[in-house]
Amino acid sequence: MKQLSSWKSLTLALVLAAPLTVGCGKTIGETIDDTTITTRVKTAMLNDPQVGAMRIDVDTYKGVVTLSGRVKNQGEHDQAVGIARKTSGVIEVKDALQVIPEDQK
Repeated sequence: MKQLSSWKSLTLALVLAAPLTVGCGKTIGETIDDTTITTRVKTAMLNDPQVGAMRIDVDTYKGVVTLSGRVKNQGEHDQAVGIARKTSGVIEVKDALQVIPEDQK
């Protein structure tokens, strides 16, 4: 009877984990890695006084980081992209940042 209970538990675990691995095309490990990369990039940006990290969104999919949002000038843009590129685990950086000077908001 105890073995049947173990099989039920295993089946339940697999059913619950399936959407995490099939639904988005990533394994659980890849999802954790991407979350870690996103956190590293965002933290590095928050610690850099030249980057307005609160206006920048960071998304990661299989090690590819996409930056989107608004920056005040080209220097801030370049700094944000540079931070993402040198972050451990980043394979590629896709730049969707918009340079919008503060006087044009």
